[in-house]
Amino acid sequence: MNEEHEEHREQRAQGEPEAHHADPAQPTQGPPAEPDPRPQPQPQPQPQPQPQNAGEDPSDPPAPATPPGQVQHNNVNQYFYGELSASGAQFGIGTTGSDNARRRAVGRLDSGEADAILAPYVKPACFEQAALALQQDGVVVLFGPPGTGKRSGAVALVDALADGSEYVVLSPGRSLDDLASGRVAFEKGVGYVLLDRMGEDSAQTADFDWRRVRDTVREHDARLVVTTVHPGDGAVVESVRHVPWQLPDLTAVLRVRLVRAGCVRDTVERAVSLMPGGCRIAEVAAAAERIACGAAPDEVWQDYGSSAAQPVRDWFARDRTPQEWAEVTTLAFVNGAGYRDFETCQERLESWVAPAFPAPVSEEEQAEVARRTVDRRQSLSRNELVAVAERKNGPLTRTALVFPHPQYRQWALEELWTKRSTPYWNGVRDWLGELVAAQPGLGLQLSVAQGLALLTRPAFDEVADNYLHPWAGGAAGPAGQSTATLVLQCMCLDESLAATALGVARGWARSPDPALRSTAVAAFSGALGVRFPTDAVTTLLRLIIRRGGLPVDAAFALAGLVAVLAECGQDTGAVFRPLAYRLRAQRETLTGQHKENLLGAALTVLRARDARTGRLVCASLMERDGRQTASIGELWAGVLDNLPRRGRAVAALNATLRELPAVSERPEQVAERFGGALGEALTPGDGPPLAAALRLVAARTDGAAGPWVDIFLTAVLSTED
Repeated sequence: MNEEHEEHREQRAQGEPEAHHADPAQPTQGPPAEPDPRPQPQPQPQPQPQPQNAGEDPSDPPAPATPPGQVQHNNVNQYFYGELSASGAQFGIGTTGSDNARRRAVGRLDSGEADAILAPYVKPACFEQAALALQQDGVVVLFGPPGTGKRSGAVALVDALADGSEYVVLSPGRSLDDLASGRVAFEKGVGYVLLDRMGEDSAQTADFDWRRVRDTVREHDARLVVTTVHPGDGAVVESVRHVPWQLPDLTAVLRVRLVRAGCVRDTVERAVSLMPGGCRIAEVAAAAERIACGAAPDEVWQDYGSSAAQPVRDWFARDRTPQEWAEVTTLAFVNGAGYRDFETCQERLESWVAPAFPAPVSEEEQAEVARRTVDRRQSLSRNELVAVAERKNGPLTRTALVFPHPQYRQWALEELWTKRSTPYWNGVRDWLGELVAAQPGLGLQLSVAQGLALLTRPAFDEVADNYLHPWAGGAAGPAGQSTATLVLQCMCLDESLAATALGVARGWARSPDPALRSTAVAAFSGALGVRFPTDAVTTLLRLIIRRGGLPVDAAFALAGLVAVLAECGQDTGAVFRPLAYRLRAQRETLTGQHKENLLGAALTVLRARDARTGRLVCASLMERDGRQTASIGELWAGVLDNLPRRGRAVAALNATLRELPAVSERPEQVAERFGGALGEALTPGDGPPLAAALRLVAARTDGAAGPWVDIFLTAVLSTED
């Protein structure tokens, strides 16, 4: 599949957009939080650069003030990535750490990623059944619970039966109509994988729709493997076989991985003999990697499967006081706080969940409650699920309350959900709502978001109905909206939850509620956009051009997404290509809000600055990834072609050239390449007027861009011939 071609297929005419009159210079920076008595359990992020930097042209107009209710997504996303990059960060979700959120989940699999999946692969008993269905029909659906290896099985199937050696992962948001109607450009000999498909199709037409998909894939002589949790959403499908997927022999998986890593026989056999039950494939892979690096098998297995869950289950199996319930619940959501902050949160939780427990009646019972309240810190010291960690905070060391093992957090939440009834969870809901609405620091927001992301595994409906949807809609204020965004970002850490996060955000984006749409915009500008860039850009562009959309918010989000993609080393062309395509489509349109909104978004993206360094993202990209220069030049040509925006665009172009020496050791080469790309994209005859305007702007500034302006314009004018 040609990824650019698929993006272009998505560029369909949309409804007329609303006007926006602002032309923001960069993603909005959120205002500093007001002082608040709520706990701040984690270090706060460093102050973000101010809009005006040394490298920015002073003639650039300032960004408009953030509209009321708009999510402060740039601060949230940048902090999220900063925390994820921290050494030793543990979130208890999945087994692959922050790398999941820093790479896309769709597109072509490179050879290294494919080899990492295929080299240690062990076939389950159902593999041959699925392979036969794929060979005969060209399409097969694998269904089963998370953690059964459907993803690696899908890649192994297309590797075994596709004619070529190219593998493409499609977005889980693809509908059956998308697959059947040409919106996905299937190519001969290519194997396609659609992971964790969302069941949003009509059950009444499911068999007919699957038949269309099968015929389309056959027509192009391709192969398609789809994975899902549910077999058919209640529909009877006969045209495409749905194969129940099974775990492979996990001891065989472990042996293969350890032998490939060069472990000696004794180590391999000891690791196999100690492997606990209840492990997922990803856990076995993670354990094998640690053992291969020299860790003792008996210590490693304490963190996985039933070994990790049993101490938590044993704790919950005994009678517990309301205070002990509150201790563990607080720790699940306020993880890493110091004693004072933790006890403050715990005390507030106890008041909210009190109706879920019998009230003390006798004087002895009342005295016991009073004693426990006074003895709160000693009670924490006696709780086997509470540990004290010493954490470095600059030159100082601070005390933090955590679980003895990070994996305990997930199991504690699952036990809490199983053991406590609705009145208790109503109290937890109200407590967290109060906590978040008080505008805590981003550290506490992230901790709450981690806990809610883990709770989605046993209780997705609880999280979606009582936290995500209300908070995204503004029920807990702007801090609630940004926390809802962080929950989706944390879900992106887990392969089995990322598609669910995408489905939630897509639902918000389609909502008539502008607050929900604003939260969706924020979500797509961060980790969710990195994981699913085509979905993110398509959604944001629709919100830019549709009537009743959010053109300013979505333009900020596109700029923020470009910055995050660049930071993660991912393909920023996922934003540039479709935006340039839409500008080309509008070139012959003289006026209209559709065109105005697109031009405003393009200029916002081109003027975006990295929130950490303050540097222009596009200037840095032309140095680091020369392949993007042509797309960047095309965007500049589209903006410069618009007479009302030309003055601001020329000033921003001058600022970009001034910044080249700061981001490149070879600014003259970057300037020349940039000028050639822009010249090729300009309408014939536009070069000389641009040269005159740019020289005038450069002369009015401090002249720092002079040498690069001359090199740049020489390259631009050379294309006139």
